[in-house]
Amino acid sequence: MLPTAVVQGGRSAWKGPFFVAFPNLRKALENNIAIKTQARSCTILPNFIGLRFLVHNGKDYVPVTVTQDMVGHKLGEFAITRKRFTYKATKNK
Repeated sequence: MLPTAVVQGGRSAWKGPFFVAFPNLRKALENNIAIKTQARSCTILPNFIGLRFLVHNGKDYVPVTVTQDMVGHKLGEFAITRKRFTYKATKNK
């Protein structure tokens, strides 16, 4: 995986990483339920390891399970927003 702007120094050190306060974080840790969010720009912190997120990709919510390798990246990096292009077969053949 490629490092994000936080690792490369794109955000000021005194500001720290950008993250959103999830109100049901404690309940998700205890009951192993997924956290539904639209905050794609939220930085994954070390205390998110093992949590399941449902990240919005513009149309629906994509399940993302946080692992050790994802720390420092953004949630939106793991929810693909574009679908694969395929050519349609023509009817006049």
